[in-house]
Amino acid sequence: MPGRLLVLSNGHGEDLIALRVLQALHRRRPELEIAVMPLVGEGGAFAAAEAAGVLRRVGPRRHLPSGGFSNQSLRGLVADLWAGVLALSWRQWRLVRRWGRRGEPVLAVGDLLPLLLAWGSGAPYGFIGTPKSDYTWASGPGSAGLAALYHRCKGSEWDPWEWALMAARRCRLVAMRDALTARGLRRHGVRALAPGNPMMDGLRAEPLPAELSSYRRLLLLGGSRMPEALGNLRRLLEALALLENPDPLLVLAPCGSRPAPGDWAPLLGGLGFEPAAAPPQLHAAAAWRRGRVLLVVGPGRFAAWAGCAELGLAAAGTATEQLVGLGVPALSLPGPGPQFKVGFAQRQSRLLGGSVAVCRTPEVLARRLELLLHDPQRRDALGRIGRRRMGAAGGSEALARLLEQRLLEPVAGQAG
Repeated sequence: MPGRLLVLSNGHGEDLIALRVLQALHRRRPELEIAVMPLVGEGGAFAAAEAAGVLRRVGPRRHLPSGGFSNQSLRGLVADLWAGVLALSWRQWRLVRRWGRRGEPVLAVGDLLPLLLAWGSGAPYGFIGTPKSDYTWASGPGSAGLAALYHRCKGSEWDPWEWALMAARRCRLVAMRDALTARGLRRHGVRALAPGNPMMDGLRAEPLPAELSSYRRLLLLGGSRMPEALGNLRRLLEALALLENPDPLLVLAPCGSRPAPGDWAPLLGGLGFEPAAAPPQLHAAAAWRRGRVLLVVGPGRFAAWAGCAELGLAAAGTATEQLVGLGVPALSLPGPGPQFKVGFAQRQSRLLGGSVAVCRTPEVLARRLELLLHDPQRRDALGRIGRRRMGAAGGSEALARLLEQRLLEPVAGQAG
């Protein structure tokens, strides 16, 4: 029998991680039927793989006002409740239960919500824990305050009820993003592994056109949750306008389906940018110029452009981590949220060892950017930290192999 696998993922970054692993799994087991249920949003990251026959999306899907970050603000929680999140979760729960009654395996990618659903399915399950790392409280810059004391008492950022779900008999695989976090869980009886970080797979930089060789190169990341992303981009570009630097600047702005290329025109026009031509080798959807700054927008161009940058201007989650994992340090500028607020940015900076620095005002960002542009040794040092924290590529293949061995093969053996 070909076998079936249900995958639960709860967020845009988690969708991207799950996609990498499932593509690797499909190469190993092309006959496996993979069903993916995005718990937050529409799961747009899976669209191309679904069209190619790698997987299929199942279950109810709905864009939530908080973008899946209702736990970070009361306003986001209320907005999600008004949008019907309870009814959505109930329908998702019923689908998982129906799947579990057949005894077919479930893979949870994310944090407590997908893990709890996988446990509640009654079927064998695996867990890829993506958002939590012990680096966020065990190292700087800065301190996690009372949260650090709480996590230090536990010895892990994961909580006791999560340990219980990960240590359950039906949980066949627990994979963490780094060895430090896996080691903390093993002290609590969870057989956690750290086989590699799928976020660093598939990132291959393309060479820039020769006519841009004199440009300093920045990567602009505003996130993918609308309308927050447009506000993030506006603040970053307003800070960039304060930069006192005579060199021409190339601002590479990769994006996903949101914000769409059409969303950029009113934003950039209002900031004084005018439409311009971009070298065709960049495969940009649009280009804009303001004085010495050339900004190019490229849907789906993150993997090709990220490694070309010298520095990043960031107000994003997963993409920022990938960028510094390539050795490109970044500066972040928190906003009102719901995702990229001060607490989120500080936690991200601790996770990445300071390779992304939090700037509280546009003026601070402009000053730090100017200093880093003229200090290649500091950039290199920060880049080395980022690469160490994120790890090398190859995690998707390693996880696919473990899923095949621990989650799929035992079930196939029982079925036979």
